Amino acid sequence: MDSQAVAIRTPEGVLTVDHGFEADVVAGLSSRGKWLPSKYFYDAEGSALFERITGTREYYVARSEISILNSNRLEIGSLFPSNCALVEFGAGSSRKSRILLGATASIAAYVPIDISGEFLERDVAKLRHDFPHLAVHPVVCDFTRDCDVPEVVGSLPRVGFFPGSTIGNLHPYEAGRLLRKFKKALGKGAVLVIGADLIKDSRIFSAAYDDAGGATARFNLNLLKRINRELDADFNLKAFKHRAFFNEAKKRVEMHLVSMCPQEVQVGGRVFQFLAGETIHTENSYKYTMKSFQDLAVDSGWSVAAFWTDNLFGVHAFINR
Repeated sequence: MDSQAVAIRTPEGVLTVDHGFEADVVAGLSSRGKWLPSKYFYDAEGSALFERITGTREYYVARSEISILNSNRLEIGSLFPSNCALVEFGAGSSRKSRILLGATASIAAYVPIDISGEFLERDVAKLRHDFPHLAVHPVVCDFTRDCDVPEVVGSLPRVGFFPGSTIGNLHPYEAGRLLRKFKKALGKGAVLVIGADLIKDSRIFSAAYDDAGGATARFNLNLLKRINRELDADFNLKAFKHRAFFNEAKKRVEMHLVSMCPQEVQVGGRVFQFLAGETIHTENSYKYTMKSFQDLAVDSGWSVAAFWTDNLFGVHAFINR
């Protein structure tokens, strides 16, 4: 367990302190409105389950972003400085970064940063096989903290890559804070390519975040499974169900785990009471217009360079001037 304490925000934007997995779980379940940090979804099983979600018929996000990247890869690559390091925050699968790696000869090194070391290790092995002349330097780290870029790429100009609308998982205040962290980590003259989901018909969101095959439900419930395994808890997964909906007022999709009955759960020697219908708020996915996201980035010190869209999803490019 990481003992470093850093500031994080609850799903409602309330500032709290992150002491590590067990402390975060206890703090979230002790709150009046129970919550859990979404970053803990991504153990090896959670990362694999998320990859399944991206392949579902309903989940447009990955397909839209991949299509945009493929259609505009040469234009995107033209923004990259020569002999640069591509730094991907929250890398997971390298499926999207491979599009950029194959689109330009400007990339000399690739630095995937991800919280799931086991999943990252497997993906890096495949990447080194497929791109034998590319220098790959993985970093196992929570990118919302201060992750150091390896010294071996320290002299190279940098391009940040943050796909998947992962920025939407953060409260807008924290999203701005993260954009400032990226600015500091990447340095002067850096380019940042980032995906951000667009506001649209809520029915599209409902289908995407509660797919008919139940992949998203299994992904959400896997968080309880991880808590059981790693923290010796006793969540009954059959006593909780997945719920997702679009909160129009806050412009975000919310994911919850709903208690199906009155029950007690033990975690780390603490007992938590649940009422029937009470929820654990596990994730937000904030949605933006082109302008609202660009305004957020500009307020965080970035300059707008380009924007590409299919009217479902947006890919932005910014420059640290």
